[in-house]
Amino acid sequence: MAVSATHVFRWDLDKTYLRTEFDTLRDLVKSAFETAQDKQAYPGAPALLRSLRQSPEHRICLVSGSPSQMRKVLAAKLALDGVEYDEFVLKNNLRNIGRLRLRALRAQVPYKLPALLESRLGLLGTPPETLFGDDAEADAIIYCLYADILAGVVSQGELERVMEAARAYDDQTARTLALAERVRRGDAVGRIMIHLDRRSPTAGFAPYGARLVPIYNYFQAALILYGDRVLTAQQVLFVAREMLDSPEHEIPTLANSLQDLVRRGRLPRAIALELAGEVQDAAAGAADRDGRRVAEGIAAAFHDRLRHLGGAPPLEQPETSPRLDYVELVDAEFNNRRGGRKRHRA
Repeated sequence: MAVSATHVFRWDLDKTYLRTEFDTLRDLVKSAFETAQDKQAYPGAPALLRSLRQSPEHRICLVSGSPSQMRKVLAAKLALDGVEYDEFVLKNNLRNIGRLRLRALRAQVPYKLPALLESRLGLLGTPPETLFGDDAEADAIIYCLYADILAGVVSQGELERVMEAARAYDDQTARTLALAERVRRGDAVGRIMIHLDRRSPTAGFAPYGARLVPIYNYFQAALILYGDRVLTAQQVLFVAREMLDSPEHEIPTLANSLQDLVRRGRLPRAIALELAGEVQDAAAGAADRDGRRVAEGIAAAFHDRLRHLGGAPPLEQPETSPRLDYVELVDAEFNNRRGGRKRHRA
């Protein structure tokens, strides 16, 4: 039965929401034996998801490459963080092993792309989407490809060549093509955010276009969503306060995050000034002393960073709607991943 939503938010888990290491076999074994209490979310990510959930018409969908056998512990971790969701898709690697489909264990395009398309088919209408991933795997490629399939930019022939480049099994290709044929067309994906777990250079993502924004932390994600009119200033403050509870973040680091987005041209200066004014108003109306102190500190730091930034031109000027060569991108991602495994073995 199809469901309705005014906005869909799709999240990866490992290295996007959770601090997870899986580059080596030892990392994978350690992750598999962690309890819900052992697993750590990135500061601000739980608060951001809770803020997005405040609208009952928002839909939260989790699509992760983690094995389905970890569903219980992952669900427990999300419950500990107070995160509610509507859909939770995990990878059935036990079945892949049983069928000796070894390529499928690490390949993300043949798994995640059809999962996204199938989930989209379960929606009524053409609601907008915001996607969250990371720079550890192929999320930037998969999300842009998904967005362009929905927009009708990618033909069935090109998609078939992409699946071949991804070394997909024949049934994975057939399923993906069938889903892409059935999905409703529309320019639905307005924003893609890539969490820079590996601190990849932000300029490397410019070819993906303006809709994809590399972020260093979830305060930056909240700022972008404020600019997209998805979050309010109060919800941005909610994310900020959770991050300030972490030893990794202080008010100056949050101000640096805002300055970074403006410097890169990812957040308009006018929007940043608007937010600073709303935060100042929130400080004046705060009922508790601590809330007033935090809001005042953030507003003052924002104004200071923006003043020092001046009218400097943006460092990144990505195209609005670039035409990506997905076959080349997917083929390069496969070869990089294979080369990475060889380096680890060496």
